[in-house]
Amino acid sequence: MKLSRRDWLKNASLFGGMTLLTGGAAVSELSAEEVKKFNPRPFNTPIRLGSNENPYGPSAAMRKAMTEAFDNGCRYPWSYNAALQDMIAEREGVTSEHVVLVAGSTEGLKVAGITYAGKGDEIISGLPTFLTMMDYAKVWGADVNWVPLNKDMDYDLEEIEKRITSKTKLVFLCNPNNPTGKLLNKNAVMDFCESACKKTMIFSDEAYYDYIEDPEYPSMIELVKKGENVIVSKTLSKVYGLAGIRMGYLIAKPEIAKMLKERVVANTNIMAIEAGKSALQDEEFYKFSLAKNLECRKMIESTLDELGLDYLPSQANFVFFNAKQDVSNLAVKMLEKGVIIGRPFPPMNNWCRISTGTVEEVAFFNQALKELLV
Repeated sequence: MKLSRRDWLKNASLFGGMTLLTGGAAVSELSAEEVKKFNPRPFNTPIRLGSNENPYGPSAAMRKAMTEAFDNGCRYPWSYNAALQDMIAEREGVTSEHVVLVAGSTEGLKVAGITYAGKGDEIISGLPTFLTMMDYAKVWGADVNWVPLNKDMDYDLEEIEKRITSKTKLVFLCNPNNPTGKLLNKNAVMDFCESACKKTMIFSDEAYYDYIEDPEYPSMIELVKKGENVIVSKTLSKVYGLAGIRMGYLIAKPEIAKMLKERVVANTNIMAIEAGKSALQDEEFYKFSLAKNLECRKMIESTLDELGLDYLPSQANFVFFNAKQDVSNLAVKMLEKGVIIGRPFPPMNNWCRISTGTVEEVAFFNQALKELLV
């Protein structure tokens, strides 16, 4: 029986809770069968906890699908896209005409940026956030109107809406936000997008949507279904462990999707298509990834509590904490200990973003941080 996302989340949360209740790292070691199925990356130093990668995957099922697709590697991928588009459309409750396949959601952000913000145009975005769209749009002459996060370190939706003018071609939201990991109030963000999309295009970057623990939390795809001026990006890089394969997608109403497709540069490939199809059916790996992420996030939070360091409530696969020192300096010290951490995110230069890893990697990070700060 095919599970809904709500069922996946409920089951994964229960699974993760059981893992934690039975004793932490020692009982979290994987069996030989789990290693084969879920493909944890090997423990090597320096451990890389700075890029929000899933430490598991591609799963055995995804690897099998890619291997079996090798014989089609001589073919162009165009005729193979339809099956994956249809699967995504069914999953998201839209038609295939709403779906734009891209080589990772980063490509989708860039495509939208150059489509809606050319020379002299404006994008409004919070800061700090994921910068790819804005950095790329600036290359083509667009201006960025930065709105600092509010006192709760959330997007200041009220201020953003006040700043929308005829010059504003797009508003960028990353929710949950990267690097903070915070999730906007679901009623507030829905109200904002419903109002603001009447004035300009709204882009909702939902790369971390799968990690949201509230099974009722809405995707802004609900507004796309109503025909609103909203573009949503999602990725298979995170919970599905396909960051190196490059597969993501945009959801927009058909006339917008058609325009975005015409501007895609980094097209999909045969292996990515087959991996994506397998990933969307691999419910066991999906639940496992969510459970392990929750377990390791709690391990990090426990250490930060022990050290008395403030951190933000995360709904992603990383934790953003106040290191009480410039992160550039901390990064040098942590690298000496064998750990790569996230880069600085101005203006919050004393805050560190640390990705979840395998249980062994997170235990190693926790110990290194304690040695530096205790």
